[in-house]
Amino acid sequence: MSEQPIITHVSDTSPLNRPTSSRSVTETVNGSHRFVIQGYSLAKGMGVGKHIASDNFTVGGHQWAIYFYPDGKNPEDTSTYVSVFIALASEGTDVRALFELTLVDQSGKGKHKVHSHFDRSLESGPYTLKYRGSMWGYKRFFRRAMLETSDFLKDDCLKINCTVGVVRSTIDCSSLHPIQVPDSDIGSHFGMLLENMEGSDVVFSVADEKFHAHKLVLAARSSVFRTEFFDELEGDKQEIVVADMEPTVFKAMLHFIYRDSLVEEELEDTSSSSIPSVTDTLTAKLLAAADRYDLTRLRRNSKQSALDLLLKILQLSCNRMDLNTLKKTAPLFSQSFLKPLLVVMMIVAVEVESLEAFGPSFQTVVIPMAGG
Repeated sequence: MSEQPIITHVSDTSPLNRPTSSRSVTETVNGSHRFVIQGYSLAKGMGVGKHIASDNFTVGGHQWAIYFYPDGKNPEDTSTYVSVFIALASEGTDVRALFELTLVDQSGKGKHKVHSHFDRSLESGPYTLKYRGSMWGYKRFFRRAMLETSDFLKDDCLKINCTVGVVRSTIDCSSLHPIQVPDSDIGSHFGMLLENMEGSDVVFSVADEKFHAHKLVLAARSSVFRTEFFDELEGDKQEIVVADMEPTVFKAMLHFIYRDSLVEEELEDTSSSSIPSVTDTLTAKLLAAADRYDLTRLRRNSKQSALDLLLKILQLSCNRMDLNTLKKTAPLFSQSFLKPLLVVMMIVAVEVESLEAFGPSFQTVVIPMAGG
């Protein structure tokens, strides 16, 4: 018996690359110019090869001009024809373009004489102008004798319309059918889940208030909750008592867990007798709650909020000359992320007996340094 071939299947575990696409788009950038030649009869006789030039006009990033030759451009024609050309009037190399020249019928009949590259197939493609001064047009644009008895000439005036279409190619790397993806609103949906208590499977008793929540959501956000719900024997408990935490703090913590955003806290600069203690603020208590339940994102967000809050208290204390509050606040800066402010607080709380002795430099120097 002949030996059977062995077929080995190799599994490719490399991740599939998302297919990409690009599109080359070639089109024309179009622009037009009208050239009015007043005093045609006076221009005749200026000589073969001599022209009247229009003002320069810009299309597709290049400048152009219309050249009209009353006695023709070609010496062999002995001034039998008028010539019309479009010239590249600015620096450029291999500028590809389509052209249209129209001698306007001034009788109102609309029987214009048109020479156009547009709206028709060109065997060799668009015309290429190699350098500045290159031209496209017609040496025998119109027989002069016929022109002078036609409706194109009126009151010794000719009107020539010119359209230039500069060819441009671009690469479009975006998808052919782009889809606008809105910002994620998952936080608002989870927040509604918390508010309407739909599908809740655990109740937290905090002081005199009850909070309904969802174990899976809490476990996904906190390793402490995950252990409590799924790794411990008490995971089946339907009600959990939370000690040593205020209801407002627990509610704000749940708000962050579900919505991934902090509850805003305002510190007013009122004329009240004393500035609130930092330890009494919701921000400080949320920072402690984040440590307690291992909520990393809440901890990071609360640190920034705490920094902003402490800066406000520094400013308020300075405004009110409240050294007492500064001394009480100093120990709160012991965490590493607040060490720069701790230096400032030590100067104020230990070495300075009175803010008045420190003077206005406290506001102009110390506060900005703390913020930096």
